[in-house]
Amino acid sequence: MDLLQNYDEELDENPNSSPDSSPPRLLPSKSAAPKVDDTTLALAMAQTNQTLSRPIDPVQHAVAFNPTYDQLWAPVYGPAHPYAKDGLAQGMRNHKLGFVEDAAIDSFVFDEQYNTFHKYGYAADPSASEGNNYVGDLDALRENKGISVYNIPQRDQKKRKIEKKNEAKEEDGEDGDAPMDSTEELSNPATDVWLTKNRKSPWAGKKEGLPTELTEEQKKYAEEYAKKKEEKNGERAEKGEAVVDKTTFHGKEEKDYQGRSWIAPPKDAKATNDHCYIPKRLVHTWSGHTKGVSAIRFFPKHGHLILSAGMDTKVKIWDVFNSGKCMRTYMGHSKAVRDISFCNDGSKFLTAGYDKNIKYWDTETGQVISTFSTGKIPYVVKLNPDDDKQNILLAGMSDKKIVQWDMNTGQITQEYDQHLGAVNTITFVDNNRRFVTSSDDKSLRVWEFGIPVVIKYISEPHMHSMPSISLHPNSNWLAAQSLDNQILIYSTRERFQLNKKKRFAGHIVAGYACQVNFSPDGRFVMSGDGEGKCWFWDWKSCKVFRTLRCHDGVCIGAEWHPLEQSKVATCGWDGLIKYW
Repeated sequence: MDLLQNYDEELDENPNSSPDSSPPRLLPSKSAAPKVDDTTLALAMAQTNQTLSRPIDPVQHAVAFNPTYDQLWAPVYGPAHPYAKDGLAQGMRNHKLGFVEDAAIDSFVFDEQYNTFHKYGYAADPSASEGNNYVGDLDALRENKGISVYNIPQRDQKKRKIEKKNEAKEEDGEDGDAPMDSTEELSNPATDVWLTKNRKSPWAGKKEGLPTELTEEQKKYAEEYAKKKEEKNGERAEKGEAVVDKTTFHGKEEKDYQGRSWIAPPKDAKATNDHCYIPKRLVHTWSGHTKGVSAIRFFPKHGHLILSAGMDTKVKIWDVFNSGKCMRTYMGHSKAVRDISFCNDGSKFLTAGYDKNIKYWDTETGQVISTFSTGKIPYVVKLNPDDDKQNILLAGMSDKKIVQWDMNTGQITQEYDQHLGAVNTITFVDNNRRFVTSSDDKSLRVWEFGIPVVIKYISEPHMHSMPSISLHPNSNWLAAQSLDNQILIYSTRERFQLNKKKRFAGHIVAGYACQVNFSPDGRFVMSGDGEGKCWFWDWKSCKVFRTLRCHDGVCIGAEWHPLEQSKVATCGWDGLIKYW
């Protein structure tokens, strides 16, 4: 009924409307796309924009977004809160005047403002707001139109130059008109007149002081200083450490009943040596050195005596054939002896020590004939093997040079300085016209004797340092102890080529300058090693022939007796010399 009543009311309100016509309906528009809530997206975008513009806090340990390069390397701007627990201040005074803030200001800008403030009384304030950008004297700021010391107008610059010139002229005029009584002031350096007259720029050269007489005390001091300087220069000329040379003879008598010297070789020593054999057992041990033995050398041609260089600063010579005792000790070095070398007849020998001295000794008497030094450590000493050049000494030094002395005059006659490291060996080849040197620079260099120009330079990437080189008895080959635990063979002909077919290995020598040597007939190669063994190889087959357990520690030196076919001497860092 209610519905009918409503219908009647509607008809009364619209008398023109027919019941047949229906009211128009507007359908709502529909989108095919699903409805998305874009609030989250808008917030995310806003946050991204905010992070891109937001500086990174320097004390935070993790960055939650991917910052740009500019953000990462932006300087720290703005004041740090003195009470914030950010690791910087935490309310503590960080300067004697209070709390100092970090600010990113270019050094040039700082200098400009600092100097401007000291000159004009105002400067730009880096931390001020835009309304008040300057501190200091604002009146001066308006007068100078805000210029700094580094941008003075050109007219002002010219003005300053003219003012300076006028000042200089006035000073000269004043000096010209100066009365006679100011001459005393001019001559007195303590007065302002003297200072203005003698004013010079710091680059005008040294000022000549007024000539004054020295007092007696000053003269005395000057003489003492001159004497000290002379003494110092004299010591520098010596260069090596000065040691009193001493010698001790340990034998029964220096001459026998026939008047022959104790160094004279026995007449019955046979000089024929057709065939060499490898030693099998220990014959004798010489012990007298308190520290390791660094080198041994048999007496040339006969081998009835053996010379040893010790790390206890002493050089000793031992009897081989008869008593087997120490015959003489030579004491002339203050540090360990590095190398020794006999002259051709054995009557004299050279020693090189870590005290930077090279000494030339008389074998029989133990007297030092001469001493040589350059102020550097000699690592190897050699005399020219020619009989007519026995006065020429070559020494390989720690400063990469090979120095040549004439022992008659004591003068350095030549210096060979092409090596790039300390020189380790000197070996004469080609009838003593040339010599080969090895060095810590891992190269071999061949020199013409007397000419400091390298005629052959051998250096390969695979090469190691070669601290010991020995010449084959037939003079055609060089055996070089390489620190990669092998012995390499080089030809002594024109090209100095490496013989790749001959290579002796098996021993451990890395880090030690173990001596390599040949048997007098050239059939065997011999070397000590870092484990105290002595190794023998066959020259033809390159195979290991025998190893002898010789020393505790390093077996540094090994020499074949020049006459006896199967006898070998070895020395080691245990202080012993052994005869096999």
